[in-house]
Amino acid sequence: MQLIIIVLAIGLQIFLTYKKVSPFLSLLIVALLAGLCFGMQPEQLLKAVKAGVGSTLGDVILIICLGAILGKILELSGAASQIANTLISSFGIKNIQWAVLLTGFLVGIPLFYNAGFIILVPLVFSIARTAKLPLLYVAIPMAASLSTTHCFLPPHPGPMFLVGAFKADLGKTLMYGLVISIPVVIIAGPFLGRFLKRLNIQVPAEVKVETEEKKMPGAFESFFLALLPVLLIAFAVIANTFFPGESIVKKAVLFIGDATVALLLSVLLAVFVLGIAKGRSMQGVMQWLNDAVAGVAVILLIITAGGVFKQVLVDSGTADYITSFSKQWNIHPLLFAWLVTALLRVAIGSATVAGITAAGIVSPLLATGTVSPELLVLAVGTGSVFCSHVNDSGFWIFKEFFQLSLKQTFLSWTVMETIISILGLVGVMVLSMVI
Repeated sequence: MQLIIIVLAIGLQIFLTYKKVSPFLSLLIVALLAGLCFGMQPEQLLKAVKAGVGSTLGDVILIICLGAILGKILELSGAASQIANTLISSFGIKNIQWAVLLTGFLVGIPLFYNAGFIILVPLVFSIARTAKLPLLYVAIPMAASLSTTHCFLPPHPGPMFLVGAFKADLGKTLMYGLVISIPVVIIAGPFLGRFLKRLNIQVPAEVKVETEEKKMPGAFESFFLALLPVLLIAFAVIANTFFPGESIVKKAVLFIGDATVALLLSVLLAVFVLGIAKGRSMQGVMQWLNDAVAGVAVILLIITAGGVFKQVLVDSGTADYITSFSKQWNIHPLLFAWLVTALLRVAIGSATVAGITAAGIVSPLLATGTVSPELLVLAVGTGSVFCSHVNDSGFWIFKEFFQLSLKQTFLSWTVMETIISILGLVGVMVLSMVI
């Protein structure tokens, strides 16, 4: 009976998504109906709702908001554009794919996918037109980088929710994610881009490339501020591993390297260096912060509703039932998590919603004690980008910006996302054998 309820709950989520109901509302509806069907008493269900909201927001809200703020400052101050231009000029046309790849990766760490895509698309058009290169040859490395950072690396909303849901160590998740994402993005980026060169898609004639010169910050400060949170978190992981005892220095490094503190310090420094020191008013810079938080408000609501769904599954006693599936079918827990998420991704479309929904289903696997929480985050994350097609907004953004046919979009975007997902799973399984 429990399996039937879970399948019906997923089916209802897919139906409501198809009907364009907000994921925030649909996840809440599904969570409440599933709880009642599982036999939870109303007071028990309401308690699970409150616990799900509190535990979810408590783990991720500050990190997601601070990450969004840092990304918005980098975007509007011109620092993201400076990073892109510096890398392109340094690598040259001959190695343009690697320049675009690295640009997308560095811009994609602090910025959300859509923001990074909008910033870099004019650059892609400009490079393709100037160097007389097929459009996808240049565009695929950029899109692969942004997509990979979106599904693998904190502080992006999907990975951050999963870190909180699975009680994973954020620093380790970031380090493991970087290890896996580098080879994945190389294969799904430049290598696939060279293969798709034969499609010979040219820059559309009506596309206007932005040529207005903007006063941008220096290259060093742009790179430094974009990478500062990653550097602080990575340093804390290293200190925790190699520094002996509980010295004051170690405690200070671990404090500064906490994700929330690292992002807060980066935001404060960015406000001064990219805002106040450049002659911008405090009121103007604070408006950037307000816009950034407003931009992630809906995402936070969706994540909260996903946390409620997860808590309902746990409190209803369904956790043990779900865990038994992996054992009965003799499927590796990480593969099981990837399969569940990939199926949801194909059915629902949104990578974030697929990952959030899957978290509630697969989190009981942690009870077996044989699964690394960090690798479970990455297994779900990589499953969430599998086989993007017509029910995914990212599919249409890529198609319309580059003015591709449906067939060309399937051959490029869908293939790229599927490669990222499958190779990501391979990387997770390899890491599971050595960690």
